[in-house]
Amino acid sequence: MIRVYIVDDHYIVIEGLKSLLLSEKDIEVVGHAMNAEDCLRYFLLNKADIILMDINMPGKDGVQLCKEIKILYPDVMVLALSTYNQDSYIRQMMDNGSSGYILKNTDKEELIEAIHAIYRGRTFLSFEVSQVIKSQTQQNSQLPILTRREKEVLALVSNGLTTLEIAQKLFISETTVNSHRRNLLDKLNAKNTAALIRFAMDNKLV
Repeated sequence: MIRVYIVDDHYIVIEGLKSLLLSEKDIEVVGHAMNAEDCLRYFLLNKADIILMDINMPGKDGVQLCKEIKILYPDVMVLALSTYNQDSYIRQMMDNGSSGYILKNTDKEELIEAIHAIYRGRTFLSFEVSQVIKSQTQQNSQLPILTRREKEVLALVSNGLTTLEIAQKLFISETTVNSHRRNLLDKLNAKNTAALIRFAMDNKLV
């Protein structure tokens, strides 16, 4: 029997998931919580195999909760269940230990498939989520290659440091910093520092 625990701040979502899983003979919903604190309190005395976890919750969000659960209970698998299909949210959850990511518009068959896959130790991404990851990976592969020093300068520029401050922090001359700035503007096809920072943020270069 696969023991499933649900964490979502919308009661109607919890009830909907329970209803979908009720007829599954090998899946049991053992409990639910509407916030991270209640979830952590449950696991002090109880167990589950898989947590269906929302990301956007009041207080501690799903990313933070996922990370904490995997530290405290590494054998518990987390399946992110969200309305967010942005690459940043997906990668944050996966980087913090989630075994899968599906969207709330998923159908029952995909939900059941995801639960079984994760229970068997596999990673599961819904079709739409997989397409987002694929698209972002292709986009990243087309980005210009930056040297280690250029990345350092770009990060410091994004943090608002002046040329002098960057030079002092990296123990290089202001002339060298300006040279790196020009290279970055050229490589990233940015007209000015503001455009440079915006490009870097949009493409997760910093």
